Amino acid sequence: MQSIKVSVDAVVFGYDPEEGVSVLLITRKYEPFQKFWALPGGLVKDEESLEAAVKRELKEEAGIDVTYLEQLYTFGKPERDPRNRVVSVAYYGLVRPKDYHISAQTDADDVAWFNIKKLPRLAFDHKNIVEIAIKRLRGKIAYEPIGFELLDKKFPFSDLEKLYQVLLDRDVDRRNFKKKIMSYGFLEELPESIQRSAGRPAKLFQFNKKKYFELQERGYNFDLFI
Repeated sequence: MQSIKVSVDAVVFGYDPEEGVSVLLITRKYEPFQKFWALPGGLVKDEESLEAAVKRELKEEAGIDVTYLEQLYTFGKPERDPRNRVVSVAYYGLVRPKDYHISAQTDADDVAWFNIKKLPRLAFDHKNIVEIAIKRLRGKIAYEPIGFELLDKKFPFSDLEKLYQVLLDRDVDRRNFKKKIMSYGFLEELPESIQRSAGRPAKLFQFNKKKYFELQERGYNFDLFI
């Protein structure tokens, strides 16, 4: 007779123009891995869906509601949890930390954002889960404009460049990047500017969701690096 349990884990990435890309972690209150940093997550209840379970765990352990999470991968090595045979379905999402007030709840002693380049030692196989989520995120932003949700409603083009450079962890060709983005038609240049430094005022832009959804329906090909 099988005695496999099912759990969920949430890799919630945060983006901040000054802090870069971070991931939300909690400290475990109980063994195994007591006091270790870990991803928010836990066992799925008999009566709930996977999506409901991961949202519940985020609320219970980190005090936040994340509206959009995408299924990442299923992790099922027999030895991944010392207590039982546990298969974990991991989810990932991308948010602006400043939009959330985090607080440790129930099974967590603490909760905090950590830069993905300065992660502490993690419980279970959570280091591997985070690494796979980072690869998925970097792959996805190259073919789907998910980053616009992380910017202000109106922003200078340099903010969009920086967002992609930080998320991809590499430089982008500024001229070709702008030419490619503007060619899709879902980024609008506004008759407004912003002054942030001693240089010339920077023109402001905004993301046109309606135009983007129209392009999606027509089956357009968004790929920044072809």
